[in-house]
Amino acid sequence: MEFVIENWGFISKGLLMTLKLALVILMFTTLISVVLGTLATVKNRPLSWAIHGYVELFRSIPLIVNVFFIFFGAPLLGINLSPFAAVTLGLTLWGSANGIEIVRGGLLSVPRHQWKSAWALGLRPWHIYVYIVVPQSLKAILPAYTGLLTLLVQATSLGALVGVSEFLKVGQIIVERSTMMGGVNPAFTVYSVVLLVYFVICSALTWLSRYLERRLGRNASRLGQPQP
Repeated sequence: MEFVIENWGFISKGLLMTLKLALVILMFTTLISVVLGTLATVKNRPLSWAIHGYVELFRSIPLIVNVFFIFFGAPLLGINLSPFAAVTLGLTLWGSANGIEIVRGGLLSVPRHQWKSAWALGLRPWHIYVYIVVPQSLKAILPAYTGLLTLLVQATSLGALVGVSEFLKVGQIIVERSTMMGGVNPAFTVYSVVLLVYFVICSALTWLSRYLERRLGRNASRLGQPQP
């Protein structure tokens, strides 16, 4: 454990980089997933085909291949991306492709008569989504989407393969430096700390999801109770 204490400044920088990377990826993934997932439910065949092609393309590519392709392929097109930008783009493309399907499926899980009733009342399309469809679809979207976010947080460790100084990469540097300079291999201790931190972050996301599900369930129960 002394290795962790001695190198805490270095470790904390790696952890902050991981959190920054995860936050940026989750933000862009959520934005793209919500926008394109909603548009995928619109009856527009060319738009639906385009979104479906995007989803099928990036869902079919392994994450690590996606990151490597962008990191090594972008310079061939004259686009110089930093390791941080390449990992962000690679994980966002994969994450949003999966997120679009989650959002689309959640929205379409709302019974059709709810849509028809809203149209019969003369509500505008965005009113139907905001006030009728989205509140009912959240219970179907949240569990799967939280699982996706957890996978993306874990996948930030792929940044170590292309030079991002994130949490795992920092751990590797500490192990290599200690082995070469001190003749001691602290790999088990260092990677145990890495494992524990990822476990805490992902568990926090899972707990937040379950908390929101319980809140939504209680709100739905109250709304469903007959008024005296």
